[in-house]
Amino acid sequence: MSRKLFKSTVVVSSMTMISRILGFIRDMMFARIFGADSGTDAFFVAFKIPNFLRRLFAEGAFAQAFVPVLSDYKEQGGKAALRHFIDRTAGTLAIILILTTIAGMLGAPYIIMAFAPGFAWEGEQYDLAVQMLRITFPYLFFISSVAFAGGILNSYGKFAVPAFTPVFLNICLISAAIWLAPLMPDPIVALAWGVFFAGAVQLAFQFPALRRLGLVPRLRFGFKDAGVKRILTLMIPALFGVSITQINLLLDTLIASFLTTGSVSWLYYSDRLVEFPLGLFGIALATVILPSLSKNHATNDTESFSKSLDWGLRLVVLIGIPSALGLGMLAEPMISTLFQYNEFTEYDVTMAGRSLMAYSVGLLGFILVKILVPGFTSRKDMKTPVRIGIYAMVANMLLNIALVFPLAHAGLALATSLAAFFNASLLLASLLKSGVYHPSAGWRVFLLRVILAACAMVALLYHFVDTDLWFDWGMLERGYNLAMWITFAAFLYGIVLLVSGLRLKHLSAA
Repeated sequence: MSRKLFKSTVVVSSMTMISRILGFIRDMMFARIFGADSGTDAFFVAFKIPNFLRRLFAEGAFAQAFVPVLSDYKEQGGKAALRHFIDRTAGTLAIILILTTIAGMLGAPYIIMAFAPGFAWEGEQYDLAVQMLRITFPYLFFISSVAFAGGILNSYGKFAVPAFTPVFLNICLISAAIWLAPLMPDPIVALAWGVFFAGAVQLAFQFPALRRLGLVPRLRFGFKDAGVKRILTLMIPALFGVSITQINLLLDTLIASFLTTGSVSWLYYSDRLVEFPLGLFGIALATVILPSLSKNHATNDTESFSKSLDWGLRLVVLIGIPSALGLGMLAEPMISTLFQYNEFTEYDVTMAGRSLMAYSVGLLGFILVKILVPGFTSRKDMKTPVRIGIYAMVANMLLNIALVFPLAHAGLALATSLAAFFNASLLLASLLKSGVYHPSAGWRVFLLRVILAACAMVALLYHFVDTDLWFDWGMLERGYNLAMWITFAAFLYGIVLLVSGLRLKHLSAA
């Protein structure tokens, strides 16, 4: 089982890496062409709102509710019942999304006021954000439909197409920045149109794969359908429980809108770097493990359920700890290498580096939440993640208030990081207490090996990397040195793990 999960995770991670690399190229172009000013702050808010909803659906509540119910139909029903369920779900989802999209476009002024009230002090910035949100909001319809199609494909083990789909968002945004922006009176608005067209392209990309499975949905409204009712019932609490980190990030944006101009952009760029390992590994692993856990639960295989979860947690620790430490120690070199060109200044690098270091503190917590929540939702337990999520959000709000004054935007990032660990700790404690998860043997020795290797990596970077040099180098020198030190650090980490006795069997033993 662990070998199959590992293979699927590698497939998703590989596809995700392509998307993330293009995402970095996209953001480098944003920084080079548009810099970090009131216009980019307005776009990032207009993009973050539908993007937040994307995460709710594509990587959150819809997948967590839809996949377990779909697994039940696959394991216990026939092909006709499965098609009936898919058709009714597609039609119901479509009408909900259309109504939500219309409401969002009409209510854009109020949504911007709710998510970035500080923009109201700057009339032009507020109007620009409203204009762009009306363009980007239909992205919700397209990308939620993509999430629906992706849920079907993932349940059949077809992970590559859904994982590759986000590539088209980056291609469309890069194209908009290069070719459309120079043609528009306000160039930044071109990026909003890039988001709109990206949604349509991503949805179209799903259909050939669905057609090969013979599962292209025919829209049928089914609010009274038993399967649809189950999904809607599960989604309501899951919308909050599985997406608490994203809600906390939006709270950061809300408060940051009152801070110094550029704060929203600094948080965006640092968040983008945290999203690389989170998406490459955390979301990829969560995508693969949910169908497996749902199948284990549907067949009452409690032992395999616990082993799958244990395997996922070991990989999280193995990769998450060095990733978090590397992001923190190489924060400014990474920001400088990727974004310090033209309109993006050395001051912007310093400010974004501070929030990246703060976000890196919580990377392991962010990934753990992604893996632990499916331990509940695959069993159709949505109430527990919601209750724990409420505790975490309250903690985040209190930490925001406590940390924003001494640390400004970096305090908001640190608050989100600490709240993520609090969330993950409560989720893990609940799984252990309920007896659903039983840690396999060897965890103590495994942790000691990882900690030893991580300490060796930190010592290397601390003693030999001079971050001040990055400000004086050109693009090629920055890129070469960053790649070199990341390679050296990863190599040393791996060597120490091997010397200390870690082998692949210690992962598959879960």
